[in-house]
Amino acid sequence: MATAIRRPAPDDQLSAARTFPQDFLWGTATAAYQVEGAAALDGRTPSIWDTYARTPGRVRNGDTGDIATDHYHRWREDVAIMADLGVGAYRFSISWPRVQPTGRGPAVQRGLDFYRRLADELLDKGIKPVATLYHWDLPQELEDAGGWPERVTAERFAAYAELAAEALGDRVTTWTTLNEPWCSAFLGYGSGVHAPGRTDPVAALRAAHHLNLAHGRAVQALRAALPSRSQVSVTLNVHHVRPLTASDADADAVRRIDALANRIFTGPMFHGAYPDDLLEDTAGLTDWSFVRDGDTATARRPLDFLGVNYYTPTVVSAASPDGATHTSDGHGRSAHSPWPGASGVAFHLPPGDTTAMGWAVDPSGMYDLLRRLSADLPGTPLMITENGAAFDDYVNPGGEVRDPDRVAYLHGHLEAVHRAIESGVDVRGYFLWSLLDNFEWGYGYSKRFGAVYVDYPTGTRIPKSSAHWYARLARTGRLEPLA
Repeated sequence: MATAIRRPAPDDQLSAARTFPQDFLWGTATAAYQVEGAAALDGRTPSIWDTYARTPGRVRNGDTGDIATDHYHRWREDVAIMADLGVGAYRFSISWPRVQPTGRGPAVQRGLDFYRRLADELLDKGIKPVATLYHWDLPQELEDAGGWPERVTAERFAAYAELAAEALGDRVTTWTTLNEPWCSAFLGYGSGVHAPGRTDPVAALRAAHHLNLAHGRAVQALRAALPSRSQVSVTLNVHHVRPLTASDADADAVRRIDALANRIFTGPMFHGAYPDDLLEDTAGLTDWSFVRDGDTATARRPLDFLGVNYYTPTVVSAASPDGATHTSDGHGRSAHSPWPGASGVAFHLPPGDTTAMGWAVDPSGMYDLLRRLSADLPGTPLMITENGAAFDDYVNPGGEVRDPDRVAYLHGHLEAVHRAIESGVDVRGYFLWSLLDNFEWGYGYSKRFGAVYVDYPTGTRIPKSSAHWYARLARTGRLEPLA
């Protein structure tokens, strides 16, 4: 059970509202497999998450995304809710197997029509559509052919990017190539707690490289197909890694995890090379011969902004007196580690309040992370593309869902974003994760991240108190002190 978030004492409260820049973009977000449902309609074929979720023992309670929140049929209702909230943007993902079922060949127009209708409705309500090409739903046929550890998947992804841009580029002007490629590579192919559920550390490293390559090739395809006014980005779950102690050994543990969590992607994407220490740390597993000449140059493509997903910090040490291992990293429990080449690193739960996911509530990590990214990637605007929290929400006898803990979480993290902006960090917007309660991957429907409560048997939507709080913020741009 998550502990309640402590409210700051009055003396610690902000004495005045914080006002965000006038052009700051306020949005909310979802992902296709988590909300759409309609898993076998209009030509859609299985993704790796359909296969994974239908495998006994993989997802809590045997839950699947077959119906999810039925966004495929209730999209007009969901857009109306967004309009009522006054948000300026909606970040959604395109289901690859819905628009190109086998991962190759021509598009299925019925699938594309869904996203055309969705984008049109958003624009009609004054909401900016922001499309993510890949939020983990690889067509199963591509996984059967080897998946992300194989180079051909990057080639298929570039062709899919071109197809999507040509179909939707007249409506959608902001695009993201990949969402959290770290999860795709290391949870999908390393620890196996995400689809496709493989547990091969070398395959995970190969997958990471081919995701970098896929990103670069997709950026090329998008730039070629989209109007010049369009924006192109990538979203990373950049880990804010802290040492347990001030020892040199713990500092080296931070370095190792930072290389595997962050620099394995920012290196190629922003600097055109993998960091030397990453290659040295993993030399006992692979010689990285799958990286061909020109690959990292292809991965390094100019971006209009970097999407940043942040929920909680990561605390590590070189060795753990209490026997902590990778299973304390917040990414699900498995006998297999998602950290190849880092077997000597232990993970620790930070002190203090936690969410229903067991994740520590620490807004200072958001501030520190934004400052670090601004220093490491000068000239690159940042966008918070996911931030939010799961709590054990319920409908009270009056038919309301009150979630003061989520409001406190969001307030603290948005105050951290504002402080970062005041310190000179170029943060352009914030997307609340998520619009709706939904299928939370390996946790099924047991974790609720939404600002809008979903009664899964009926599909009924009930905006929580956090939704009303966020609506006021989105309409005014003013972060008022908590009462």
